[in-house]
Amino acid sequence: MTSPDASSSSAKALYIMVGGFLGAGKTTAVAALAQRLSAKGLRVGLITNDQGQELVDTAMLRAKGFATEEIPGGCFCCRFNSLVDAADRLTEATRPDVFIAEPVGSCTDLVATVTYPLRRMYGSQFRIAPLSVLVDPVRAQRVFGLQAGGSFSQKVIYIYKKQLEEADFIVISKSELLDEGQMQALKKAIALEFPNAEVLAASVRSGAGVDDWFEKIEAGEQVERSTMAVDYGVYAEGEALLGWLNATVACTPDVEFDANVFLRAFAAEMQRRLQLAGAEIAHLKMTFSPDEGLGDIAVVNLVRSDFVPELAIRLEQPAGSGQVIVNLRAEADPETLSSVLRDALPAATLDVPGLNAALEHLEFFKPGKPVPTHRVGAESQNL
Repeated sequence: MTSPDASSSSAKALYIMVGGFLGAGKTTAVAALAQRLSAKGLRVGLITNDQGQELVDTAMLRAKGFATEEIPGGCFCCRFNSLVDAADRLTEATRPDVFIAEPVGSCTDLVATVTYPLRRMYGSQFRIAPLSVLVDPVRAQRVFGLQAGGSFSQKVIYIYKKQLEEADFIVISKSELLDEGQMQALKKAIALEFPNAEVLAASVRSGAGVDDWFEKIEAGEQVERSTMAVDYGVYAEGEALLGWLNATVACTPDVEFDANVFLRAFAAEMQRRLQLAGAEIAHLKMTFSPDEGLGDIAVVNLVRSDFVPELAIRLEQPAGSGQVIVNLRAEADPETLSSVLRDALPAATLDVPGLNAALEHLEFFKPGKPVPTHRVGAESQNL
């Protein structure tokens, strides 16, 4: 990236970060925001982030035609230089007016380790938007004790709540899932515990509240305040409770097949086996990308163990050969996730006669202890 003195303030690009826990709806929101900005004639560059390789989010955003860079192998906080390099590559390729960054869903302390260092080192190149942190409404009801149901252990919830503590906007996503009484109760509970944030509600699906939120992001600028204290020992232990699995599967059918049916069957088979193993699903995402075609993909999402796998994007035509990308995050041993996938794959193919599905790539692990490249503000424990 060029030196801070090389750009005038009038040429500043807007830097937006949309955080939130796994399954909160970040990628859907990022795509909607990028589409809105593009419709205004602005050039948009997206940066995705994950602990592993082969990201569903990247495939989804590129399929929508957005210039997208991917930073695998660690959080933005631990890969700050890679984040800067990704912005450089996007600048060289498309010169974005706006950068939208989507951090890992298990990452927190983004203000002290990402946005404040960006402001200090590259403040003449970026205007930093207020930090938005999304919450899935059903998951949030359970975390705040408003609804019974499966949830995470306390050290994982520590990360979840630390994300909210540093937010400028806490956005209750998928707001269509709650009635008015439930929404008001959830807003009240969040505001009581995190009074420094403005609590909003938005539904990309219905459009409710989206314009208000996006206008606040575009018009605002992050106000510097004291950074929060973070116990990096508890943070690391919470991340280590989450198993991570990324895989790719090659599909070679005897005849064209319905990829939507296969993705749903595959997700349902994995869900059933994860439930039997006592694993709490944080997010299961899959895409199917045909080897031939115009870049259309099918996408299935599962954001809780007791939810129904949802076909977020469907293929309208039967498909020939192609590739499935699987991203699974759950509170479980990584070895359990691997066994679940290996058992679920052949079972799912039974729903699609003549389909051969072969595992091409598989990685499963626990995230390592976060070690930020830079940290601005108060000292945190156990760094």
